[in-house]
Amino acid sequence: MGIVVIAFLILLLLGMPVAFSIGISGLLFFLITEGLPYTIVVQKALSTTQSFTMLAIPLFIFAGNLMNNTGITKRLIKLADVLTGHMYGNIAQVSCVLSTLMGGVSGSANADAAMESRVLGPEMIRRGYDRGWSAAINAWSSMIVCTIPPSMGFIIYGSIGEVSIGRLFAAGMIPGLMMMIFLMSATSISAHKRNYLPDRKKPASFREVMSALKDGIWALLFPIMLIVFIRFGIMTPSESGAFAAVYAIFVGTVIYREMSLEVLIKTLKDSTKDIAIVTLILALSGIFGYGIVYDSIPQAMASGLLGITQNSTIMLLIIIALLLVMGMFMETTVITLLMTPILLPVVKSLGIDPVHFGVIMMTVTTSGINTPPVGTALYTTSSILGCSPEDTTKASLPFFLAVMMVVILLVFIPQISLWLPNLIFGVVK
Repeated sequence: MGIVVIAFLILLLLGMPVAFSIGISGLLFFLITEGLPYTIVVQKALSTTQSFTMLAIPLFIFAGNLMNNTGITKRLIKLADVLTGHMYGNIAQVSCVLSTLMGGVSGSANADAAMESRVLGPEMIRRGYDRGWSAAINAWSSMIVCTIPPSMGFIIYGSIGEVSIGRLFAAGMIPGLMMMIFLMSATSISAHKRNYLPDRKKPASFREVMSALKDGIWALLFPIMLIVFIRFGIMTPSESGAFAAVYAIFVGTVIYREMSLEVLIKTLKDSTKDIAIVTLILALSGIFGYGIVYDSIPQAMASGLLGITQNSTIMLLIIIALLLVMGMFMETTVITLLMTPILLPVVKSLGIDPVHFGVIMMTVTTSGINTPPVGTALYTTSSILGCSPEDTTKASLPFFLAVMMVVILLVFIPQISLWLPNLIFGVVK
């Protein structure tokens, strides 16, 4: 398997798309291993995508694009602007609040980073905000989306690790709000130093807030409805994805009346592209994952990690460091698919709740989208705002530290992530 991993890394360094890097290196395993029928390659590629739980991913992607194209995102921006107009760097503060509100709409940090850079970026530049700083906050605020339901990462992690997706959705709410607060604090401090003045001296009036809240209430209700429906057994996570799409169509057509045939066709085209990328990675990772299990890599790596320490806190810190490094070179979905079956048995053996670990793992893993050399959100926001990735990386330090502070608090205070799922679903014995 060592040759396969080396081949995978070489292909990545040569710039090959991650899906093909996984697929080709996975095929290599079958070519160099005697006694394995090649039919397994096709079987694993197909079976990986034929999970009922995984069906939630394309459905939520479609629902998110529907909400973006039918006026929901526009109203959330208005609400975020009303709430943050009195703060330093208030357009950047809008990015933090909007990402929190968009968690229930998009589910994808990459999509959120790109959308906010396109929508908020021109106004940031017009006001004289540094391009690298603007790209950095749009990229790092998208991290909030990875914890607010419906998180695509939680769905993949829960499916692979057989962990309750409903509990994961609930577990991400408080950490997501904490991340918003920490990122807004970092934004306020750095914006104050850069003299990015607020729009107004006083906070918005109660009437202004209520008016904006009324317009955005349909999007704000969505993540709450998901958790309630899953908690009471009304819907499975996959069924809630279908509900999300119907809900978005209803709101866009009946409430906001911005749904048209043209909008629907555009949404279908956008969703097809997004779903194709994710599905291809999922399918080809099944081939690679078979080799990992066949060579007993999870057991060997688990034994190695447990040989280092039996202390659960130290183990979590070691895993966080490992995931941070991996996130610099590999895509979030790939890390989740490959590392969940390896790391989950390790943390379970030390008594760490798999839901608690899932929140930590997905937060740390998703941060890789903002770190060089393979950070997709880093390059996307830099490209949209017309600055170099180096400038964005330099401006990212306060936002990186804010996210890591949340992660460290999660490590030492597990109840931050476990209190809400235990309250809603009951304590797991």
